[in-house]
Amino acid sequence: MLDGIFTGLSTAVMPFNLMMVVVGCFAGTFIGMLPGLGPISAVALMIPITYGLDPSSGIILMAGVYYGAVFGGSTSSILINAPGCASTVVTSFDGYPLAQQKQAGKALALAAYSSFTGGTIGAIILLFAAPALASVSLSFQSSDYFALMILGLTAVAAFSGKGQVIKALIMTVFGLMIATVGTDTTSGTPRFTFGNIDLIDGISFLLLAMATFALTEVVMTVLKGQHKEKDEQMDMASLGSMKLSREEVKHIAPTVGRSSVFGFLVGVLPGAGATIASFLAYGLERNLASAKEKLKFGKGALRGLAAPESANNAASTGSFVPLLTLGIPGSGTTAIMLGALIAYGIQPGPRLFVDNPDVFWSVIISMYFGNLVLLILNLPLIPYISRLLVIPRPILIPLILFFSITGVYLVSFNSFDIHMMAIITVIAIALKLLEFPMAPMLLGFILGGIMENNLARALVISDGSFDFLWDRPLTLGIVVVAIVVLCIPPLLELVNKRRANKGQATDRGAEAAISEGEG
Repeated sequence: MLDGIFTGLSTAVMPFNLMMVVVGCFAGTFIGMLPGLGPISAVALMIPITYGLDPSSGIILMAGVYYGAVFGGSTSSILINAPGCASTVVTSFDGYPLAQQKQAGKALALAAYSSFTGGTIGAIILLFAAPALASVSLSFQSSDYFALMILGLTAVAAFSGKGQVIKALIMTVFGLMIATVGTDTTSGTPRFTFGNIDLIDGISFLLLAMATFALTEVVMTVLKGQHKEKDEQMDMASLGSMKLSREEVKHIAPTVGRSSVFGFLVGVLPGAGATIASFLAYGLERNLASAKEKLKFGKGALRGLAAPESANNAASTGSFVPLLTLGIPGSGTTAIMLGALIAYGIQPGPRLFVDNPDVFWSVIISMYFGNLVLLILNLPLIPYISRLLVIPRPILIPLILFFSITGVYLVSFNSFDIHMMAIITVIAIALKLLEFPMAPMLLGFILGGIMENNLARALVISDGSFDFLWDRPLTLGIVVVAIVVLCIPPLLELVNKRRANKGQATDRGAEAAISEGEG
């Protein structure tokens, strides 16, 4: 193993490969900032460029573009509430409110630090534990994935405000319903397509995210008349301090550590990816927060920004475990990279780090250099990037519309997606005016498809019986954890109410005793 690490290190520090890391990170960051494009588009654009390079340099370039795009995607989420990619949708929940509170600099700096830490922790774990983690990811079966998605859905309370749990549940069910549109992967039968061939592949998550966040925000701004408030826009654009106080660092350090490890482990599971990792990390962090801190989530909580940023970058690194050790892509982006590796004549799998140690270890080691380059590139650029907010709203709003619509169109090159985006935006505005939260719908949508597919497989394996829920200890353990997570919040609320009632009764008794004594 040490020989392989030294081989990878010598390959990764070659001047040309270091240049590939820098170029990849810079290109990925720039593409990631454009709403809608994301890492899949960024890596796909690099494939023709990598054909003339040797395998190590080509994969290092694409890896740099991948985590550069995830790193850069947070910028547009924070500044204009238009997620650069699917994995940074959660970043906008607390990042955008911070920008509105004249703390855009702090939000971007925190996103950069959290991303760097998440990516670095992920790279270190990957360096020492990749072969062992491969066997862990292989041990997960369909029933375990189904239970894991159920656990993910229990985080729905984390995406709802006070007194909005019922509305959040309704929106989660709505998301699950939308996820059923398209072709049933088990039977191949079209569902809820209404004879429209454009719905055969279902509704894109990116389309849904851009419609419910970027476009809805733009239309709501226009409806409220805020697009004319130039003075307020200029005032809001003040960068604010980029520094984090010691108290803030102490406050978010455990969050970043937890979310990085958690995100990496989610990324290791084939098919999970950075988007699910960011949603689950945000839900986990809010569930762990105190009752007072929970109220801050969705309104500019630092923990609410640090958790998804750490998790999505760690998960991006984690997704290389199944790619390199098993030949199974952990996300859509690594699926493209799998194709590039095969085009080079390299077969990813258990023998990759024996047959091609230079490729295996150099990609892993280059990830640390890449995260360092991203931090050095992005921190000095924050004051300039933040000037996006100085653009007057009458100009900024059409720009957001242009990039959002263009980003969605460039993914599919289908005008139907633009029409669908307009319809979803209208529905989202109506729901937002009725104070329904949008995040639970996205959570239900993204987990729904994976949950349904794994439920179908588990039922086929168990001959239509639900015994699979308790046949495997791992599945049963995850289901028990899901039940506990679901029951804890209402139980805590009940205990707090009883304590409050006892306190009030004690106060009344004391007042009565005092009045009797005076009498």
